[in-house]
Formats: sequence, C-alpha cells, structure tokens
Amino acid sequence: MTPAIFGIAGPTLTADERAFFRDADPAGYILFGRNCENPQQMRALTDELRAIAGRDNLLITIDQEGGRVARMKPPVWAKYPPQGVFDRLYDIAPISAIEAARVNAEAIGLDLAQAGLNCDALPLLDVRCEGAHDVIGDRALGHDPMRVAALGKAVLDGLEAAGVAGIIKHIPGHGRAACDSHKEMPVVSASEAELEQDIAPFRALHDAPIGMSAHVKYTAWDADNPATQSAKVIAEIIRGRIGFGGLLMSDDVDMEALSGSIAERSVKALAAGCDLVLNCWAKMDDMIATVETCGEITAEARRRLDAAMAGKEVSAFSGAARRDECIAKRDALLAAAGVEA
Repeated sequence: MTPAIFGIAGPTLTADERAFFRDADPAGYILFGRNCENPQQMRALTDELRAIAGRDNLLITIDQEGGRVARMKPPVWAKYPPQGVFDRLYDIAPISAIEAARVNAEAIGLDLAQAGLNCDALPLLDVRCEGAHDVIGDRALGHDPMRVAALGKAVLDGLEAAGVAGIIKHIPGHGRAACDSHKEMPVVSASEAELEQDIAPFRALHDAPIGMSAHVKYTAWDADNPATQSAKVIAEIIRGRIGFGGLLMSDDVDMEALSGSIAERSVKALAAGCDLVLNCWAKMDDMIATVETCGEITAEARRRLDAAMAGKEVSAFSGAARRDECIAKRDALLAAAGVEA
C-alpha cells in the first residue's frame, strides 16, 4: 500500500487512473468539486474505488466544512453555514451551540454517506487570532481554546453518528498564520507559552481518529521546517505534548508553502513522521513519482489507518429523513437565538 491519499481528475475514472490505482494501492482518496455532480454519480465513483482497493472501509474523504469550503454545492446538496456561526451562537447559548454544531455535522456526514464517502476534513481546531490571515477566518470555531474544543468534539460526534470519520486540523494550529499556506510559508514567531493556546484544543481531542498537519513554521519549536516536515514538531509536540496517537496525514503537498518536487515534499513529510501524504491534484506524473519514491506504508501507519477506519464500511443509504431533521433542528436553534446562518 502506498502511504498517500490521491485525487481524481474528474467525475469518473479514466482507464489510466483505473490501472494506476490498481497497481499503486493508495491508502485513500480525496474528492473535489470536479468529482461531484450528484449523489448517484459519486456513489458509482466511490464504489469503483472500493472495488479496486478490495476494502469496504477504504478512506475516501473530502473538504466539506460549510461556508466557503464546500465541494458538494447547492442546488444538488444543501447549503451549510461556515463553522464560525456556532461560535456566534455560543456567545448567546453554549448548550444550543454545541447541539447545533453536532446536528449540522451529522447532516453533512449523511450527505457524504449517501455519496459513498466515509471521512470529512473537519473540524478545524485552529484557534482564531486577531490580525491573522483570513485563510482560517470564519472557518474557525472561535478564539477561546476550550470553546473550540467543545464545538470540535460536537462536530466529531455528529460525523460519527453518520458513520463518517472526522479529521482534526491543522495540527498544531494554523490560527496565528499571517499568510495563506496555499500560497507561501507562514512563519509563526509566538513563544512556547503563547503556543500553549494553539495546541490546547488538539490536546483536548487528542484521541480523534485522524489529524492533518499544518504547513506552518513555528520558530519556538523548529525554525527551519514546517510542522509537516519537522521530526521535532511531530515527535515532541504532536505525538508528545498534544498526545495525538491517531493517523497523521499531511496537508496537501501541492501547496506553495512547501518547496521541491511533489515526491521530494512527500518523502520529507513521511520521514518526519507523517503516516500519509495528501496529494490532491490528480497529476499522473506526480502520483507516479510519489509511488516510486515513497515506498510502502509502515506497519505503524497501517495500524493507525486500520484503527481510524474501523467500522467505516459504506452501506446502502437510508438517512435522508434524518438529514432533514438535523438541518431543521440546527436552523431552529440558530433562529431561536437570532443568529444568522
């Protein structure tokens, strides 16, 4: 098995992709808007991916947060609010906010389940900081670490109720970044004491099944390497201080925060301690190079993958009525407090 999560070029597999994926046996896949036409098309695509892999619980994920980060869009799918709306509701009614976040996540998870996906790149546990770049912005669950943890736990619970694994991101925290890691390398110069705020939600939810690393340099920990490629940050902060024992995947190695070829970036991330690398853009040359240079998944990473996806076999969908109930409950909770979705 290749320790990578690969993207797919379109709504159906090409003959070249089909042959390549059969030989490469990647750990999983990520879908984007280019892969999402309707639930029936997506289910056919994900069923084929599972058949190729021979694993009913094959990790197939997507970035479906709500707000500006949603790959499955209206009018085919429901419109979901940005995660920051639950932070606003928490100001007024904390218990209602936690329940609204939970049922909203369950509804999202049911959309994914209908399409044959069993993983979502949610929740963000990045603590929002004043003056930071808006790449996180209203995607964050708040400025207070314990509020972020409480709402993040609700999101994980909601996804789990739909049979979907969540991914806590971006470990050890992207909330202070002054630039967008899609475009350049953020450098955070906060002290170790200040960074305790950033890692607090991750520590609180350290038993989440899957986490995603941040392409961010933290000078207090490692001035030379971003967390994704820092053996020190992964071993001492993510695995050590935070105590995260789950499956650690990189953020997308195509992002411009990193340098070198895609294969070189991937090798560095795996050598630093990531279990899997995320390679989103379905460029065949890059995927082939990743397979050729990254080798086989380690036994420990395979154990973590199996643990994360245990019980995530995809079955026939029967959750449409429950999804509608969840959305109606979320809207009622928001409306009762006068919060705009």
